[in-house]
Amino acid sequence: MRFAVLGTGVVGRTIAVKLASLGHEVVIGTRDPKTTLARAEPDGYGNPPFSAWQHENPQVRLATFAEAAAGADTVVNATAGGVALEILAAAGAENLAGKVLADIANPLDFSGGMPPSLDPVNTDSLGEQIQRAFPEAKVVKTLNTMNASIMVDPSQVPGEHTVFVSGNDAEAKQAVTELLASFGWPRPSIIDLGDITTARGTEMLLPIWLRLYSTLGHAQFNFHIAGAYPAA
Repeated sequence: MRFAVLGTGVVGRTIAVKLASLGHEVVIGTRDPKTTLARAEPDGYGNPPFSAWQHENPQVRLATFAEAAAGADTVVNATAGGVALEILAAAGAENLAGKVLADIANPLDFSGGMPPSLDPVNTDSLGEQIQRAFPEAKVVKTLNTMNASIMVDPSQVPGEHTVFVSGNDAEAKQAVTELLASFGWPRPSIIDLGDITTARGTEMLLPIWLRLYSTLGHAQFNFHIAGAYPAA
């Protein structure tokens, strides 16, 4: 299958490598490939520049947002939440129409300092905003409640823990569920919360996630919903 991963940060890179390791054709989307490849300094989190990463992962191509989305069967939004709508617009509504759009971003708002808050929150979500802005895309919110490395390797956290899916299209959610299973997520650990409005709940897990990260001093943890519930 052909995937477009929008976003060159650590989340996008992690997802892209996993998809490529599973035999998928993967293109990472960016605003300007030449500018992205020309950066020589680590990013704000200390990650190596994209050019160094791609040298180690030549199987993953780099293209503009629009080029990446146009050639994909499935699109993954791994952008910063605050610019997600802008970047998806650059990818092109026509290039998203009819496709599964896995949204793994969070609408973190850093305007008030650290820790960030959420915008939107409570009565709306980034997942819903994306679905409204691109009504012909099949938006599925997932994987936004954990660290990137756990997204693609749930065995990093011992014991049972949970991943959520939210979306309006049942077939799209099933396709994402199959993708999560290929990442190593046991099917009983995948909870379908319902339509895209349920993304409000998973996005609102981020404030407690951030405080757990601060308290624990690491990000190698996840949420576990204990009790009986139907498998996805």
